[in-house]
Amino acid sequence: MSFISYLINGISLGSVYAIIALGYTMVYGIAKMLNFAHGDVIMVGSYVVFTIVSSLSLPLPLGMILSIVLCTVLGVTIEAIAYKPLRGASSLAVLITAIGVSYFLQNVALLIFGANTKAFSSVVNIAPIKLAGGGITITGETIVTIISCIVIMVCLTLFVNKTKAGRAMLAVSEDSGAAKLMGINVNATISLTFAIGSALAAVAGMLLCSSYPALTPYTGSMPGIKAFVAAVFGGIGSIPGAFIGGILLGIIEILSKAYISSQLSDAIVFLVLVLVLVIRPTGLLGRKLQEKV
Repeated sequence: MSFISYLINGISLGSVYAIIALGYTMVYGIAKMLNFAHGDVIMVGSYVVFTIVSSLSLPLPLGMILSIVLCTVLGVTIEAIAYKPLRGASSLAVLITAIGVSYFLQNVALLIFGANTKAFSSVVNIAPIKLAGGGITITGETIVTIISCIVIMVCLTLFVNKTKAGRAMLAVSEDSGAAKLMGINVNATISLTFAIGSALAAVAGMLLCSSYPALTPYTGSMPGIKAFVAAVFGGIGSIPGAFIGGILLGIIEILSKAYISSQLSDAIVFLVLVLVLVIRPTGLLGRKLQEKV
């Protein structure tokens, strides 16, 4: 494969990381918590599509819609049951709870589907494009993934900046106490954030398993961690930062596998994160927060 092919594959993988990272960055930016169960919502959404299409032989569009709907409901339910009671607790308590929710979802999937790898059927039905003269083939999954990431990022940016609900999110992000005094329903705003993030996780899961068609109860674990790295890389709390961080992370990973070592690619990804945080602790587009005392 040529460098251009590797670059395109990196952008495609990075687009998936970016979509997942958008969920991370929204939840952190508004609720000031890290939802490490976010990666497992990806797995749940993928299993929903697999069950409806492969096991029940129902239409693919129905599976995709139900995946997004069920993941949205799951995200809101997780927030209400696991995180809302800890709204005033320490960040360590929330972090431990998030890890517990993650293991819970993985083990439920193990009980239902078993540990065997499932062959996931692609949700994309677009013929690959061959670029004339270069011998480069771009798969339909790559095209849809990159376009979906761009559309989601633009729509999410417009939603946050132009709608009443989006402005409520920005207000809660700045100061939840002041937002509550101004009449904003903080709990409903946080629930909406989890709903959007979980819906994006379902989309990311379908795109990820379409490009890499192997589904297990642990499918979302490593992509979830890498997406968190992408969010921190770009500046957690920043929507454009999550997008840029995800794309760069995907490119670094694919180029590392191609030119250095496939075994060391993950280590290289995390090493780059360490270097970025040493040079710029807030990430590429993060901003320093000044605490008033």
